[in-house]
Amino acid sequence: MTETTYLAEITRTLAEAMRADPRVLVLGEDVAEGGPWGGTSGLAEEFGVERVRNTPISEGAICGVAVGAAQSGLRPVVEIMFIDFITLALDQLVNQAAKAHFMSGGQLTVPLVLRTQGGAGQRGGAQHSQSLEAWLTHVPGLKVAMPSCAADAGGLLASAIADPNPVVLVENKTLYFRRERITEPREPVPLGRANVVRGGRDVTVVALSRLVPEALEAARLLADEGIDVEVLDPRTLVPLDLETIADSVRRTHRLVVAHEAVQHGGFGAEIAAQVQAELLDELDAPIARVGAPFAPIPFSPPLEDVYVPGAADVAAAVRRCVAG
Repeated sequence: MTETTYLAEITRTLAEAMRADPRVLVLGEDVAEGGPWGGTSGLAEEFGVERVRNTPISEGAICGVAVGAAQSGLRPVVEIMFIDFITLALDQLVNQAAKAHFMSGGQLTVPLVLRTQGGAGQRGGAQHSQSLEAWLTHVPGLKVAMPSCAADAGGLLASAIADPNPVVLVENKTLYFRRERITEPREPVPLGRANVVRGGRDVTVVALSRLVPEALEAARLLADEGIDVEVLDPRTLVPLDLETIADSVRRTHRLVVAHEAVQHGGFGAEIAAQVQAELLDELDAPIARVGAPFAPIPFSPPLEDVYVPGAADVAAAVRRCVAG
């Protein structure tokens, strides 16, 4: 066992990939100085500024350069400081990176990784705290992963760098510095494979990113009430491991889906729809969803604390599900 953090595993995985393959390079704002969170710290010193390139503050330009580099045989890893500003890179990401392989009849590949982070809890206000992963899952040609722990942060990033397709890794800033113990040796985490984090018999909770530890806390509280909760982390939204989710629901016959994003139009609705289509006769209660209110994220700390869903919200949804 090794003690580490989510962010340290990102840095370690980038360094290992760059040592193993000279085609891997890092692009983004201030990445040569470590980036806004320190995720690229030390890389410029080891690999030089030719492979750890600072860019202008232009997300569209960063992503456009990366698409061209990927199509030319390199394996760029792009850092977009906040997912809120992926809006400025969507044309390059959605209309170029995601479409090139298809529109070229398979002649082009785009082995590009776009790292970004979302989520509230840091008092960043409405423009630096959003969870926009659902937008990206709507685009054929993009893979989307959301690690919830240190082992998965490194493991999913390793698989993303090795993948021949564009992959968006949506990290969470509130998880960056949590200390965790992970098992050696570290292994890549396959894209498209969910993880049953906690076994249970009464209710399945499918939680995304920061809501995974919140769901585990809710399960601990509910155990005292005699409710045994299974917690499942999809890890990858596209491709989605529906088989593992369905196997869990067949055993528990109840489902709660939880994410930090706004509930309206969130990816939880897609999970709920797919499970209902597959397992309608297996469900003993309506599927419950946990997400943020349909409102911009407040800057005020007390209001943000009320806005962001957590363990209490997950526990309340499980109770409703069991009662229903």
